[in-house]
Amino acid sequence: MYVKTIDYRSTQAAEDFSDSLRETGFSVLTNHPISQDLVETVYQDWQEFFKNESKFNYLFNPNEIRQRGYFPFKSENAKGYSPKDLKEFYHYSNEKYLPKKMGNSTQLLLEEMSRLGQEILNWVEKALPLDLARGLSMPLHQMIQKSDMTLIRILHYPPILNKEEEGAVRAAAHEDIDLLTILPAATAPGLQVLDSKGKWHEVSCDYGTLIFNAGDMLQMTTKGYYKSTTHRVVNPAGEAAHKARYSLPLFLHPRSEVCLSEAHTAGSYLAERLAELGLNQAA
Repeated sequence: MYVKTIDYRSTQAAEDFSDSLRETGFSVLTNHPISQDLVETVYQDWQEFFKNESKFNYLFNPNEIRQRGYFPFKSENAKGYSPKDLKEFYHYSNEKYLPKKMGNSTQLLLEEMSRLGQEILNWVEKALPLDLARGLSMPLHQMIQKSDMTLIRILHYPPILNKEEEGAVRAAAHEDIDLLTILPAATAPGLQVLDSKGKWHEVSCDYGTLIFNAGDMLQMTTKGYYKSTTHRVVNPAGEAAHKARYSLPLFLHPRSEVCLSEAHTAGSYLAERLAELGLNQAA
């Protein structure tokens, strides 16, 4: 499996990006418009947040489908797995959910990545066969406009202590729920993607790159033309096991009422998947 690294400024960028997304479920962009200084500032802000016990003042509400706020360590397990993932995280979507004393960098990053996401979804849609494009309930980039479901998940994977439950990993094999995920390079390697032959491959996390992957909603609404690819975050070994890992995926979600298929709106599908993950007790 070969996940392409594409220069955003290239005249072939849209075509190459869409080819890689279709072939592997992933694409990597360089020379993109997202400021790396901004990404680094957001990482620094949230590293301080996770160190402080005041994070428990921002616990998420399990009865709220928007699922905003702090999720303590081992809150989530991947579908089909019993061990909880070795991570804690925070879901952020707008200033209403911003912890006190936090600057506006996270909001700015969300806005910039969302704008880029609209452009990329335009690329993806233009590469669709005409019959599939005509079958969409609306253009892909319009599905996320004014959506209050798009969010940044700020993830903290603590050091490995070798006392973890057997089979527990930082993020067990899973597929994302959304249309498209945008991931600034994490602070450490570990992301892997599964190919059609059952072999795992490392995904580049080179400094300054953006990683994109197709989610289940994109697979559903394009009738499988773009496939949501299984991926995971593995536990590091050796000295790397003693270091924390942070990442900042942005999940581009359609508005809840957007029709994805005859069976599902974006809202109904999200509720179903959150229930499977044990994150939505109300669903």
